[in-house]
Amino acid sequence: MKGIIFDFNGTLFWDSKLHYDAWREFSKELRGYEFTDDEMRNKMFGHTNSDIIEYAIGHKPSAEMVEKYGEEKEALYRKRCLADKENFKLAPGAADFLDFLKEHNIPRTIATMSEWSNVEFYIREFGLAKWFDTEKIVFSDGNIPGKPAPDIFRIAAEKINLNPEDCLVIEDAIAGIRSAQAANIGTIYAIASMEPDEFYQNISGIDKIIHNFDEIDRTIFDCQFSPL
Repeated sequence: MKGIIFDFNGTLFWDSKLHYDAWREFSKELRGYEFTDDEMRNKMFGHTNSDIIEYAIGHKPSAEMVEKYGEEKEALYRKRCLADKENFKLAPGAADFLDFLKEHNIPRTIATMSEWSNVEFYIREFGLAKWFDTEKIVFSDGNIPGKPAPDIFRIAAEKINLNPEDCLVIEDAIAGIRSAQAANIGTIYAIASMEPDEFYQNISGIDKIIHNFDEIDRTIFDCQFSPL
């Protein structure tokens, strides 16, 4: 592999429960009852706020509705992040692995369906500029289709001057794994940050299941490669 693309939520930052709790609260407000676990897995993770709200209410929402509920939910989520001081940190092994990628000049970026308000929050709170060119981070800007569409990973590969087949993607969500497959990503690792291994074992296209970033074999990277 010549480079790596990270999903962020549930991957570099294990925040899935915070999103679960926030969306459960807002789904009840939107339709009168909460999302089920299956709905959360299949309709929330990797999808845009617009997609999630549309699913919840059963029709396409207005831009004003998406902005209102999306920002309210994300503000609540960020507040909960800051309050959870024990868990508000990068995933196990992530900082050391990112140091390795930087030291060896391995092309890397993030491809997340989070909106800019959250991405800016992560950049500031986690000091992501230490490891990433923040201008190359791909996020939900209102123009990129949500996962499982392949667009976000194709754009991310282009941002780091690589073909998708030369990239490793780290994902935790079904929609993200399907997105990476559709983008013809060369290698896909699932990180079991919240779900058990069994959840991923019957999903086609996964090359390896990991539990932290120390488990990534660093010899899979072409450390002599230099990006254009």
